[in-house]
Amino acid sequence: MGEKIAVIGAGVMGLATARALERQGQSVVVYDQFESGHARGSSHGRSRIFRLAYAEEEYVRLAQESLGLWRRLEAETGETLLELNGLLEIVGTLEESTAQTLEACGVEWHRLDGAEAENRFPIRVPEGSFAVLQPEAGIVRADKALRAFGRELDIRYGTRVHPDELEAEVVVVTAGSWVNELLEEPLPVKVTRETVCYFRPENGRPIPSLVSFKPDSHTHDMYSLADPV
Repeated sequence: MGEKIAVIGAGVMGLATARALERQGQSVVVYDQFESGHARGSSHGRSRIFRLAYAEEEYVRLAQESLGLWRRLEAETGETLLELNGLLEIVGTLEESTAQTLEACGVEWHRLDGAEAENRFPIRVPEGSFAVLQPEAGIVRADKALRAFGRELDIRYGTRVHPDELEAEVVVVTAGSWVNELLEEPLPVKVTRETVCYFRPENGRPIPSLVSFKPDSHTHDMYSLADPV
């Protein structure tokens, strides 16, 4: 007798999916070909950006909904998962920022000139640019989130499987860069390697998450975020 639902991939997407299904009374088993928190995917490390600031209203609405769900997960597990020291968008014009979308969705935001932003946060704002601050943003503790989602789940680490091998009624694939090895119809997935640099701030001011934009576009130029360690 196989499990009712199988999830392939035990990153944050897979574990969050499995936890939500179990809360609905489903029987779920999660499989991952590697160990917990492995560095070959996208869910390892200590922090990821959390923000409500997106150019598309539907993403802002999803992020607003997720904020309440993160707080519920914190309450249920006793873990502090969100550290919200704000998000700064460094832009040359207001149109480059997400301010218009945030305004339409009723999300708080503030315009800070370069001097004010540099006074409040350990950053440098290029001449001719300014910052849009979205306070309900910062980081999610990625490693703690994996542990919180995975509590009480049946997770089979070190187990490489294919949907055709499983007796489950439903198979959910959250396999990241390996997804097209598991699907009959491939998805337009492009695997990239991200280069990460670390810097130690000189003072104790709060570190916001930060996004800069290429001129005259909504294309991101660079991200930065706090490492809690």
